[in-house]
Amino acid sequence: MLLVDSNIFLELFLGRKRADECEGLLNRIAEGEVEAVVTRFTIHSIEAILNKPELVLNFLRNVMNSIGLQVYDASLDDEVAAAMLMADMKLDFDDAIQFYVAKKVGVGAIVSFDKHFDKVDISRKEPKDILKAA
Repeated sequence: MLLVDSNIFLELFLGRKRADECEGLLNRIAEGEVEAVVTRFTIHSIEAILNKPELVLNFLRNVMNSIGLQVYDASLDDEVAAAMLMADMKLDFDDAIQFYVAKKVGVGAIVSFDKHFDKVDISRKEPKDILKAA
């Protein structure tokens, strides 16, 4: 199982330079070929950044229809634990909650372009790494 960070979705939905790579991975997740998890925190962050009704609806429909994607609802206890990790791991809250959930659910890798995850004890992969391995 993989944890998918917000920048993977944003790369696709904002049409950035690596959108095709992200689309390939997200399609594999949608079809159930790859199992992944996304945090509710990530979903809310993406909604706020997209901030256009048609983009938000498209994003949410894709999440809802992705067979291989689970949504993890972080509790307040999870958020407290993530906040406690921030100083020790030198991560901002966004990265700390992703890392905490990744550890809690036992993912094999965090899929992200964020190099802050290179300093944690879960491997960081980019979409192209997952697509090559398949």
